[in-house]
Amino acid sequence: MKIALVHDYLTQRGGAERVFELLCKHYPNADIFTSLYDAEKTIDLQERIIKTTFLQNIPGAKKYFRMLAPLYFPAFRSLDLQDYDLIISSSTSFAKSVRKKPTAQHICFCHNVTRFLWDTQTYLREYSDYKYFAPMIEKIFEIMRKVDLQYAQEPDIYIANSSIVAQRIQNIYHKKALVINYPIDTSNFVFSENKEDYYLASARMISYKRLDIIIEAFNWLGGQLLISGDGPEQQKLKDHALPNIHFLGHISDSKRKQLFANAKSIIVAALEDYGLVPVEANASGTPVIAYGAGGVLDTQIPGKTGVFFKKQTPCSLQTALLEAKRISWDYYKIHHHAITNFSESAFFNKVSKIIDHNTGLHPLYL
Repeated sequence: MKIALVHDYLTQRGGAERVFELLCKHYPNADIFTSLYDAEKTIDLQERIIKTTFLQNIPGAKKYFRMLAPLYFPAFRSLDLQDYDLIISSSTSFAKSVRKKPTAQHICFCHNVTRFLWDTQTYLREYSDYKYFAPMIEKIFEIMRKVDLQYAQEPDIYIANSSIVAQRIQNIYHKKALVINYPIDTSNFVFSENKEDYYLASARMISYKRLDIIIEAFNWLGGQLLISGDGPEQQKLKDHALPNIHFLGHISDSKRKQLFANAKSIIVAALEDYGLVPVEANASGTPVIAYGAGGVLDTQIPGKTGVFFKKQTPCSLQTALLEAKRISWDYYKIHHHAITNFSESAFFNKVSKIIDHNTGLHPLYL
């Protein structure tokens, strides 16, 4: 049986890409497809051959990949997947639109509905020029929403990473979704009970991640805050940060592993659809201080593995930081919680049952 793995674009390394990396490792003989591929900026696919679309040949496409939004649907529709019996797509937007032969099965790991189309104001507000082009962009997006809704009917099975994403898939695409919390690669993290005197935020520097809240809270409270990641808001955030806040930029996996293991807590201020960072923190034995909405409600146990703050404000975060200081954390239990519930084996056992039950195919045993 031939298996195709398809991802929106491999030009960065975020949570969706890390999940796709696990899928690629689990299916070593599957062929990999994506619209754009930048080996230096994304997940490590070793010597695997990556099949791309015509977008790969556009000058500057890998750097300005977001600007090509109207071209992605035709790009994925142009892929020839007629020889494949099972298609597994990993998508927040476009990969779900691939075509298959009538006898094939298409399972979509849907990280979210197409966010820039269905939650435009939230997604695009970090781009300062957006307001000037909003009328023209909205006309384009209106057309793209209809296309997105049409192609969202292509997958036979949707798997969502959290209950909130499953509800969005139902509300917008009118498709039912099974919920499986996504795993982490436990080999990428080390457990440590020896916590150092710093807090860590690890996120792309885009507005919905709300790093501005974290920076403002530490401007007031003091304490050492490290921020890893980059993005369009990097300079703006640096301009508002005091000297106790350090920007690390893009860091290696080995450096990230040590930072997660030794941090006092890892802070997440975004409303995440799922969010791998809190689970990765727990796997390192590190508690999480997070905005109490979205995916963290599925992954965190208040007072045991983390602390929630109620509002996306510096004041609410400060209250949570003070609460976390009063807790005697059991770092081993935090680690055990993550390893037991969010390991690859737990994840793929669930996936195997779904594939067997819904398709009659058995790719895990090939």
